[in-house]
Amino acid sequence: MSTTSGEKIDLSRFHETFFQESFDGLSVMEHGLLTLADAVGGSVEPEIINNVFRAAHSIKGSCGTFGFTEITELTHLLEAILDLMRDGVCQPHGAANEVLLRAVDGVRELMTARLEGRTPDQELVSRAKAELSEILAAVQPGSQHAGSHAPTAPASAAQSGGHPDLSISFRPHRDIFHSANDPLQYLNELSDLGDMTSKVDMGNLPALAELETTDCFLSWDVSLKNVKGPKSAAQDVFLWIEDRCDLEMSEAAPPAPPVAEKPPPPAAQPKPEETKAAETKTAETAKKPAASKEATSIRVSTEKVDAVVNLVGELVITQSMLTCIGDDFQLSELTKLREGLAQLTRNTRELQETVLKMRMLPISSLFERFPRVVHDVSRQLNKSVALEISGETTELDRTVLEKLSDPLVHLVRNSLDHGIERAEVREKAGKPPQGTLHLHAEHKGGNVLIEISDDGAGLNTERILARALERGLVKPTDVLSEAEIHELIFEPGFSTAQTLSEISGRGVGLDVVRRNVQEVGGRVEISSRLGQGAVTTILLPLTLAILDGQLMRVGNQRFVVPLVSIIESVQVDKSEIHAIVERPEIYRWRKEYLRVVRLNEFFEVDGSSDMGLLIIVESRGNRIALAVDDLLAQQQVVIKSLEANFQKVLGIAGATILGDGAVAMILDVAEIIEKSRSVGAAAGRD
Repeated sequence: MSTTSGEKIDLSRFHETFFQESFDGLSVMEHGLLTLADAVGGSVEPEIINNVFRAAHSIKGSCGTFGFTEITELTHLLEAILDLMRDGVCQPHGAANEVLLRAVDGVRELMTARLEGRTPDQELVSRAKAELSEILAAVQPGSQHAGSHAPTAPASAAQSGGHPDLSISFRPHRDIFHSANDPLQYLNELSDLGDMTSKVDMGNLPALAELETTDCFLSWDVSLKNVKGPKSAAQDVFLWIEDRCDLEMSEAAPPAPPVAEKPPPPAAQPKPEETKAAETKTAETAKKPAASKEATSIRVSTEKVDAVVNLVGELVITQSMLTCIGDDFQLSELTKLREGLAQLTRNTRELQETVLKMRMLPISSLFERFPRVVHDVSRQLNKSVALEISGETTELDRTVLEKLSDPLVHLVRNSLDHGIERAEVREKAGKPPQGTLHLHAEHKGGNVLIEISDDGAGLNTERILARALERGLVKPTDVLSEAEIHELIFEPGFSTAQTLSEISGRGVGLDVVRRNVQEVGGRVEISSRLGQGAVTTILLPLTLAILDGQLMRVGNQRFVVPLVSIIESVQVDKSEIHAIVERPEIYRWRKEYLRVVRLNEFFEVDGSSDMGLLIIVESRGNRIALAVDDLLAQQQVVIKSLEANFQKVLGIAGATILGDGAVAMILDVAEIIEKSRSVGAAAGRD
C-alpha cells in the first residue's frame, strides 16, 4: 500500500472490526465485574481484575486511535479506578463495583450512538463520569481525575507510592501504521503516568527516494520519573500493540518504602430513584449493540469457510464431468450420467448444510447478557437470586436468535418478579433464602429447546382463573385443565399483579413473548407446581431458511406441512366422523376427539369433498385433523416470505418453489389451529 505525501489513511474502513471487538471487550468487562460483585466475603482472583483492566485499556487505546474523544475520556476514568483496584487501594466490590457497571453502560451507550449515527444519552454518560470522578476524588484527593483537570505538582517517588523510575525502549515494527495504530498515541498515554522525557532514534530512516510514507522507521528511548503506578501500569499502555513492537522496560531505581494510606471513604451513593431508573434501562441498553450489528454482519470460523470452499471445488468437478457427458451424449453413457447426477445431489446437499451452519451462532451470545439483567433486577426487587446457565454452546440460526432477545428478557424478569419470593418468605416456606433461576438450551430432534425455570412460588391457578373470569376470557361454566389455565397468562393485557411497578403490572409482555416466538416458527409452553416453581419452555426450529416438509395435494393445489408438526396420517374411518349442525366436524382418533379442517374450504380452493385422508397435526399441545386429497413426497424446502413479496395470508407461513418450478404454500399449523378453535368457540356461543 502506498500513498502520496501528506495523504491521510481512511480509518473508517476499520470501524466495523473496532466496534465488534469493543463490544466484545465490554462483555468481558461486565462479566468480570459481576464475578467480582459475587465474590464479597471471599477471595478475589487478581487475574479477574487484570482481565477487566486489559479490556478497558484496549477500548481506550483504539478509541484514541479513531479520535472518539468522549469514549476515551470515560474509559480513561474507568481504567484509573481499575488500576487502583489492582493496587488494592480500592475495593473491587460494593458501591465502586456498581459504579463501574453503570460506567460500562455509559461506554456502551456512547459506542452504540456513534454506530447508529445518533446523539447519545448524555444524562447516562454524565452520571457515569461524575460517579467515577467522585470515587477518584475520595481515594486520591490530589488526582487530576478528581473533578479538576488542572495540573498538579510532580510527586516524588515516595509520595506516588514508592514506584521506581523506568527506562523504556520502544521499537515499533515497520508495519504498525497498517493496523491504524499511531506510536505517538501510546507515548502520550505513557506521559500520563509520570514525568517523561524521550529521545527519538532515526537511525533506520531511509533515503528520501526510498521512503514509504505508510511505514514506520522511528523508535524511541523513554525515561519515566515520578511514576504514579507500578511497572505493570506502564506495560499495560502497550497491550494493544504488544505484537507490533519490540519493548524493553527496566527499573532505574529501587522502590521507596511504601507510605501507609488511609482507607478510602465510601463512594457517594446515588439517589434511589436514580438507581431504579438506571437499572430499569440496563437490559434495553445492553441489547442495542447486538441488534445494530448482528443484523448486518456475522462472524464465521475459518473452518466453516474452508468447508464451503472445498464443497464448491467438488461441485466444479462434478459440473465439469456432466458437461463432458452432455457434449456428446450416447445411451451407453446413461449410467455415468446417473452417477454424476447422484454426485451432484450429494454435493448440493452437503453445501446446503454447510452454508446453514455458517448462519448458526452459539446461544451463549444471547445468554451472556442475563447475568447483568438478573443482577440489576434482583437488587431492584431486594431479592437474592443465583443464575445458572447450561447448554450455552447450543447453536441456533442468527435470525432466530435476534427474535429471541425480547421474549427471554420478559420471561426472566417475570420469573424474578412474580416467581421467586423474597428471602424471608422463602425461609418461612422452608426454602433456602436465595432463589435460583436456570437458563438451559439443548437440541431436541430437529429443534432447539430453551427452558427458563425457577424454584419460586409457581403459578397460582385460582388467581389466574379468577382474573380471567373477571375479564371475560372464560365463562363460569367452562371446565379448564391446569394447562389451559396456564395458557391464559399469554392473553393480551393479562396480569395478576396487584400493584403497578417498573417491572410488571401493566399487562404487557407475555403476549409479546408468544407472538415473537410464533413469528420464528416456535411455540411456548409453561408448567408449574404451586410453591415449587415454574418452567417455561420455548421450542424453536434450528433455522428459518430451510425446513423438512410433507408435500400434499388439495384439488389442483399443492401445500407443504412442516414435518415437525405432523403426528400421523390416517385413512379415514367414516364411522368415526361426527357432524353437528353449524359446528366443525369431529373425528375420533385414539379415544380423543379432534376438530376436522377441510383445507379446500379453509383456503377456498377446488378439492374433493370426499374426506378420505387426514393428517393429524399439533401445535402448542393442541391437535386438529387436516383433510387432504393425497400425500406426495417428503422433501426439504427453501422458505420464501409471502408477506415480504405479496401480503399476509391467514394460515400460510411462507412459500417455496418445487423442483418442477411450481409454487407451493407452506402451512402455518399454529394459525390454522387457532382459527379453528375460534370458529368452534363462536359456534358454541351461538
